[in-house]
Amino acid sequence: MKPEQMTEVLEQAAHQLGIKVRYETLTGETVGAGGLCKIRGEWAVIIDRRANPSDRAALLVESLAAFDTDQVFLPPELREAVVRRRSARAPRAPDPVASETNASDPSKPE
Repeated sequence: MKPEQMTEVLEQAAHQLGIKVRYETLTGETVGAGGLCKIRGEWAVIIDRRANPSDRAALLVESLAAFDTDQVFLPPELREAVVRRRSARAPRAPDPVASETNASDPSKPE
């Protein structure tokens, strides 16, 4: 699958999960920057509009890894990428107190 197609499928999955995907011209030293954030109580992925399609897809995989994607369609290769990323970011010993008290933690979407 081409990076442009991957980005389109990942954007659709994000939309199904209620995550807005925004393309902005980000300023600063790092081109291709962006990420997952919460704006006025809603999750959003902000992507530098100058980022290439591969970087866009990688940022969307990173962002979707913070959410339960079991109920949305993802082709096998993209689902595998999201699961791999989720596994890589999983804490070694979960802290149940921290996850209960930190409602803005993207690994525990509201």
